[in-house]
Amino acid sequence: MSARTHTRPHPATSGGVEIRLRWWALALPALAFLSLLVLILNPANAQAATGDPALTHLLERVLRLVTG
Repeated sequence: MSARTHTRPHPATSGGVEIRLRWWALALPALAFLSLLVLILNPANAQAATGDPALTHLLERVLRLVTG
């Protein structure tokens, strides 16, 4: 027994897929790239983060509890 084939009501479009990006989908990567580029070009502006000693002690205690 053969199955009936369904025909398309409208002809398929020959154009490509239209994709629209939001403004931030392009702005955020561009901003990240530019900020990293500025840090590479002028490394004097890049400062090392100073860790809070209380946070360091807490992480050490958690690590000791987990490992034994």
